[in-house]
Amino acid sequence: MADRISSDNPSVDTIRATLAETATGVRVEIDAADAAQFPSDGGEVVRIVLDEHERFGRIDQGLMGDVVTVPGVYESPAAARDPREGVDLLPDWVDDHDVRTGGSVLVDVVEPDFLYGFRAPGETAVYDAREPPASSLQDIAKGLEDG
Repeated sequence: MADRISSDNPSVDTIRATLAETATGVRVEIDAADAAQFPSDGGEVVRIVLDEHERFGRIDQGLMGDVVTVPGVYESPAAARDPREGVDLLPDWVDDHDVRTGGSVLVDVVEPDFLYGFRAPGETAVYDAREPPASSLQDIAKGLEDG
């Protein structure tokens, strides 16, 4: 069983990000100063916790290196890679938490390059903290998802 860890635990880094409106919905924008906490390869899929439910999001690097974005949160890694495969859960989460575009969203870095949590300012969250799988297992899983 995974350990439970609170968002206010000293081992969890919290980053203040911005919620931005897009032509199709919303996205989370993270300043380049905090980019080291996220995968450096554009398009990498990571786990994102919304309201204690583990979901998946793609990490995109801005063209000018000035921002890291999460364009949506989905039920599966395949949908995070290709949004036509699923429904973006981020807009409903935004509505449920009364977060507004142009406003702040807190991004908890539970395990860099693997597990993050989104929460509204003033809220706390609890996460199932666990180690990411070995890279060889990740490669096998990605191959199964793609095939």
